[in-house]
Formats: sequence, C-alpha cells, structure tokens
Amino acid sequence: MNVRKFTASTSRGAWSLVREALGPDAVILSNRAVADGVEILALAGEDMASLAEPFVEKTISETTLASLSPNYKPAQSEPLAISAPVPAVALPQSALGEINAAELHDVMKEIRSMRGMLEMQLAELAWTDQHKREPAKSSVLREMLAAGFSASLSRYLIERMPAGASKDSGMEWIKTILTRNLATIDNENEILEKGGVYALVGPTGVGKTTTTAKLAARCVMRHGPGKLALITTDGYRIGGYEQLRIYGKILGVMVHSVKDEADLRIALDELKGKHTVLIDTVGVSQRDQMVAEQIAMLTGAGSQVKRLLCLNATSTGETLNEVVRSYMGNGLAGCILTKLDEAATIGSALDVVIRQKLNLYYVANGQRVPEDLHVANQQYLVDRAFKLKRETAPFQFNDAEIPLVMANTARAMNDKSLREVILG
Repeated sequence: MNVRKFTASTSRGAWSLVREALGPDAVILSNRAVADGVEILALAGEDMASLAEPFVEKTISETTLASLSPNYKPAQSEPLAISAPVPAVALPQSALGEINAAELHDVMKEIRSMRGMLEMQLAELAWTDQHKREPAKSSVLREMLAAGFSASLSRYLIERMPAGASKDSGMEWIKTILTRNLATIDNENEILEKGGVYALVGPTGVGKTTTTAKLAARCVMRHGPGKLALITTDGYRIGGYEQLRIYGKILGVMVHSVKDEADLRIALDELKGKHTVLIDTVGVSQRDQMVAEQIAMLTGAGSQVKRLLCLNATSTGETLNEVVRSYMGNGLAGCILTKLDEAATIGSALDVVIRQKLNLYYVANGQRVPEDLHVANQQYLVDRAFKLKRETAPFQFNDAEIPLVMANTARAMNDKSLREVILG
C-alpha cells in the first residue's frame, strides 16, 4: 500500500495535486490543516482495490506456498486456487471528505485481519498438500500432537525429518532428537555426594513437601541423619510445618521453621556444618508477586542456595511455560517433574523442559517416601510420552483438523527456543 502526502495552500489546490498524481479515483485518507496550508494523505484507487483482491477468487503461486511450508513441492502442473468468501473492505470512491484517525485505524485493523486469514488459508492448503505427498510425516506429526507436544515444536521437527523416511524410521529419528535435547543429571551424586543447600520451589499443590521428604530420606540413607538439615518457609499453609516435622521425626532430622530472609540467613549460618540442607518453600501461584519476594529471599540468604523447580506433569504446556518464566529469576539449578502417575500425557511437560533448557533431576510418580522418586532417564521419558498418547476421541486430531492446527504455528516458528534445538 503506497500512501502519498500532498500539501498546498488551499484544499482545492491540494486536491488538484492528488488528481494529477493519482487520478480521479484516488481515496482520501486524511485532510488536515498544517503550517503551510492543507495536507492530504491519499491512496490510489487501484491500490485500495488490490487490498480486497486476496479474498476474491485468486491464483496462488508456487512461491507463495513454498514460503509457508519449506517442504512444499509442486504436486501438479496447474497452479492451485482457493476461494475465500470473506467480504472485502473498500472505501467508496466518492469519499472525498476527511477520514479521521480512528476510522483509518479501523481500516488498517481490518486489513491486517484479512491478511492473517489469508495466511492461515494458504498454510492450511500447504499442509493439506504435504499430507497427500508425505503421509509418513503426517503420521509422525499426529503421534507428536497426540503425545502432548506443542504444534510449533512438532512442526519444527517434522520439517527437518529426513526426506523419504517411513513412519517407523521417522518416529525413531524424532525420539532420538527429543532424547538428545532433554537434559538430565547423570546420577544422584549431583545432590547426594556433592551436597549443598537446595530449595524446592513451585506453585501450590505441586508436591514440594512430599518431594522434600523423599530427597531427605535418600540423603539419610546415604550419609545418616546427622548430615542433613530441613528448613521450611511454609508458615502460611495450615499443617505445612507439621507435615514436614512428621517426616523429619521419622528420619531423625530436626526441622527448622523460618519466616523471612533474616531468619533464613541465621538458620543457614547455624547449619553450615551440615552436608545437605533442604528447604521446603511455601507454594506461590506463578502470577503472585510473592514469587519475586521468595526468589529475593532465597538469593539474599548469604549462602549458595540452589533452586529446584517442581513442575506438575498434569498441567498444560501453557501453564508450565508460565510457571518457568515466573520462577526463573536469576537462574534455576534444575527441575523435578512431579505427579507423573497422574498425567494422561507428559509430552507438554517434556516440551517445556526442552524449550526452557532446564536440567531435569528427578521424576516423582506417587506418594510413597522415598520409593516414588527416580532419577530422570531421557529415553524412558520420551518412550513413555508416546505410549501415553491421547486415546480418547474428543482430544484427538483427525486429518481434517491437523492443517488448521499447523496453520496457527507460523508465527511461533520464530521462537528462539526452537532454533536452539540440537538436531545433529
């Protein structure tokens, strides 16, 4: 769209300039007084008409389709055509009066909406064409979506899958790439032998206290109760301190309760002779400003406190992404995936761990202490993700729905986290 500006001492003079340059069908976008006289913003009639053309019967070039899907290849010698019966937006050619800023904003908003709808239709067409040409890729894509992986990560990997691969070989390639990008600790020595101060953080109900007790039991079995100390900051929840105190009594470990940064600093100073200190923190919603206060308290405690974020495997990918961004602060030591036994699918949780480059320490799959805590194993988790894929019809995508789902991923493909996925 080429909007031009014309200035003259009078409205008549400015309009004469518009007619000379753009012809009698020019569309006036604005007309206002300026220091030198009158200023008119105008658009040629053919330019305005062209804005409506995308929603009239139109031929789509191979170049356009290729730009929407890098794997697009011509499936026929005839150009493809689509028809989108969406009302075109055009200003009357007789509109010579002033159009204010609000009306211009509405016009541009409608144009952007029309453009977005066209892009989605073209993307749907491209993916439908790819499904016909490469059914193996479509089958692998359906498996990834059913396992809970995001459409953007699925598309990113599918587009880079080796050409000509069968469904089985394609699935093996996808699993290899996901396994390679899922960072885990090698063994429990990261915590049990090195020791240090670890704080388990996360939203309410994610299982921090139970996970703290499981870790505490493992430390006691390795080094004895004298080498471990437990601290709780959960003074808000009724019974929060009492629950950890019961676990501590069973293990023979004293539990210390702190209220603020000063208390925590004093407690850590008194416990600096301990091999391992585990801190059970109060659960805070990722949208609560208390998250920042909690991070500041742990960071300013005067000791090297490593934060482990507990992620609920039953949560959606969008929720987990929000949790990670909120709790990231100045950096997380890693994460623990909880409630694995309750999750219908775990692809979304693994997707977030991969995107956010988190180091996955443990997975928890039950309430038993300490049995239901396991060192994370990449290959097992990726295999489990596909074994737990959605089997219920309401949550499965059929062939007609997949192009629409993938059409919405065009902008998400610019996500930096996707470009950092290791392929080779």
